[in-house]
Amino acid sequence: MITQFLFNGVDRRAGFVLALLVGIAVLVPVLHLALPPDSPLHVPNYAMALFGKYLCYALLALSLDLVWGYCGILSLGHGAFFALGGYAMGMYLMRQIGPRGVYGDPVLPDFMVFLNYKELPWFWYGFDMAWFAAIMVVLVPGLLAFVFGWFAFRSRVTGVYLSIITQAMTYALLLAFFRNDMGLGGNNGLTDFKDILGFSVQAPGTRAALFAATALALALCFWICSAVVRSKLGKVLVAVRDAESRTRFIGYRVEHYKLFVWVLSAMMAGVAGALYVPQVGIINPSEFEPANSIEAVIWVAVGGRGTLFGPIVGAVLVNFGKTWFTAAMPEVWLFALGALFVVVTLFLPKGIVGTVQGLWRERAERRAAGLPPVLPNPEPKPAE
Repeated sequence: MITQFLFNGVDRRAGFVLALLVGIAVLVPVLHLALPPDSPLHVPNYAMALFGKYLCYALLALSLDLVWGYCGILSLGHGAFFALGGYAMGMYLMRQIGPRGVYGDPVLPDFMVFLNYKELPWFWYGFDMAWFAAIMVVLVPGLLAFVFGWFAFRSRVTGVYLSIITQAMTYALLLAFFRNDMGLGGNNGLTDFKDILGFSVQAPGTRAALFAATALALALCFWICSAVVRSKLGKVLVAVRDAESRTRFIGYRVEHYKLFVWVLSAMMAGVAGALYVPQVGIINPSEFEPANSIEAVIWVAVGGRGTLFGPIVGAVLVNFGKTWFTAAMPEVWLFALGALFVVVTLFLPKGIVGTVQGLWRERAERRAAGLPPVLPNPEPKPAE
């Protein structure tokens, strides 16, 4: 049943995206490991981490598009789920350091020794095992999303009010994680990672494997999202987005549908955060900043809300621009981001991919109807 559900979600467009992501997962690591450093096609070590970070952001944008583009839930707090998944991975990586830390304690991380912790806090138990950490990566964001969504959707909180509450949730977590007595590193967060699954996080092979895992995770989540939106469930989600009151009136339990897609989206964001941490090398409370969640909304809007592939494009393009601008003209970046959002809102309201799909669909419809393509009006000839 699950297999049929997944394969029903693959059309020609989704198949192309999946093939592209799988090809990237294979090609980029090969260019990194197989080619010599002096080759023009060689992907250097720093670029692997940078490209991997872009794909993690793309996965975060995809998770946001699932709830915003198809269910009409504008979340300004998805960075919280991203950060919680990152912290779960960071706790596992910290437990792998062992006696190689600065203070040489085989159990307690360095920041706990510095803060005079006598024993490991209870919520750190189990994070020395990879399978337990992998479960926590999806369970913790999913549980938070379930509790939040249960109360919010049953109370019929919608629109801008829901967006404000999600932002408040993220800010509350930011303040909580800044406290040193939380047992999660306080302001400095978790860093100085050594190994993951027994392999050095700095080794070229590990970086290539992490990049490939990120690309494949993005492909898998895209496949799941495509299956959801192409199913009967997806049709109900779109109905909720376009006319929630009417959908509820005809008998659908709207809060159940919203809760399901909200929890699924949160779990995907948690996976993105978990893959982000070993490639970047740090996780701290700044990942809970509300600005990060707002920036993810911009990625989705730029790429194309409600297209699945558009947010991936938007996240990669915007973050590539951020990398370039912050290196070349750091004082211009925020103005460029604001200008980009304004231009897209005014001239490309469907985003880059949404606009291209609309033009392509219009062209196909005119061709099927036997109409000539739309051509620009010729310039009028001057009067003789």
